[in-house]
Amino acid sequence: MKRGDLADLSAFTVVASEGSFTRAAARLGMSQSALSHAMRALEERLGVRLLARTTRSVATTEAGEELLRSLRPAFEEIEAGVAVLGGKRDTPSGTVRLTMTRQTARTIIEPVLPGLMARYPDIRIEVDTDDGFTDIVASRFDAGIRFGESLEQDMIAMRVGPDVRAAVVASPAYLAAYGAPDSPGALGAHRCINYRLVSAGAIHAWPFQEDGRRFEVRVDGVLIFNDGDLIINAALNGLGIAFVFDDQVTEHLASGRLVRLLDDWCVTFPGYYLYYSSRRHTPPALAVLIKALQAQFDQPGAGL
Repeated sequence: MKRGDLADLSAFTVVASEGSFTRAAARLGMSQSALSHAMRALEERLGVRLLARTTRSVATTEAGEELLRSLRPAFEEIEAGVAVLGGKRDTPSGTVRLTMTRQTARTIIEPVLPGLMARYPDIRIEVDTDDGFTDIVASRFDAGIRFGESLEQDMIAMRVGPDVRAAVVASPAYLAAYGAPDSPGALGAHRCINYRLVSAGAIHAWPFQEDGRRFEVRVDGVLIFNDGDLIINAALNGLGIAFVFDDQVTEHLASGRLVRLLDDWCVTFPGYYLYYSSRRHTPPALAVLIKALQAQFDQPGAGL
């Protein structure tokens, strides 16, 4: 195998995981045209088409998927070996790639960054915010942060955040115009702001509880978003009732710009967990991030 083949094969795995030459080129630190040329050259050398290209996306062909299944374990083993070598340094270094929702990044990651970056200047943190459920192995993330009930099997997980309570909210202007529902069943008579699940594509049913029993209510309305900030802004503007999480609207509730509704029926979700594949060695940079997050959870404000 020529020296360039290994680099091109590594680049191929990045293109396949990103599904985009633009994103893959940015991640690899090279131009999109150079990456596209490298992939075509790799296909010519192998004599098989690996990628199906469209104007908007890139997907692996059947041959490409077969090659990808062979390459991933090998490159993960290489990365693990490099990580072990890096762990012998006095100061942890390297890049940690994380996936989580925007709100998780704000409440869980942002508070630890100042202390972490000051203590470990050679560590790089990349955070990709996504409301969907990303396959961290396929997308080559080092770890993800999600609610505990959303975790996949064969993942190592540790608690890094408290339980989060749901909140049904509306603005004073909306309540003055339409009144407040007195039970979850009464939401059918109101203008509700719906959320479309990014991964599943379905409209999110609002969960509630009564006497320890959980149930769901499907609400109706003229607005549907797949972004939490847009939902909150619509509620602030008096456009309907929203189902959110307490930590998303703390300030708005304190200021009175939003009013809590149906509080006795609102459910509590398992706290935030950081998780990563059990098949991968824990890189030193990820290990110190985990330590910082756990310290923050055990003693809020501790950071490290």
